[in-house]
Amino acid sequence: MKKIASFTVNHDTLTKGMYISRVDGDVITYDIRMKLPNGGDYLPNGAMHTFEHLFATFARNSEWENDVIYVGPMGCRTGFYLLLRDRVSKRDAITLMQRSLAFVADFEGEIPGSKQEECGNYLEHDLMGAKEAALDMLPVLADWTEEKLKYPQ
Repeated sequence: MKKIASFTVNHDTLTKGMYISRVDGDVITYDIRMKLPNGGDYLPNGAMHTFEHLFATFARNSEWENDVIYVGPMGCRTGFYLLLRDRVSKRDAITLMQRSLAFVADFEGEIPGSKQEECGNYLEHDLMGAKEAALDMLPVLADWTEEKLKYPQ
């Protein structure tokens, strides 16, 4: 079988940030890398789960809601994928990510979709962990530019 695109990225040179992973027609997949690959420090399941609920809820309620295809965690627990229609400019994709991080970092209250009837693993949530992950990423993406969306070589 052919190697999928995400397995062709050199994870030894990958740093925290936001990258274009692939373009499929009018859909751009963004790699939101929140932890260094193979660094021994990964997103804990509860924090990642809560971050996903908050990130997806925010993105799907943003001004770009009709262009959000998918928000979901990476199996390696080093980040998330954000799939957007290409109608969202690269600059706006960065802005959406920055605003999403700020939303998660500042969130208080009941986690959206965290009731038993709404979630397949409703007991495994960690709001403080999600907030810490967002706070850790905010300075990384604070001055992110379109030029930085390319994977490091």
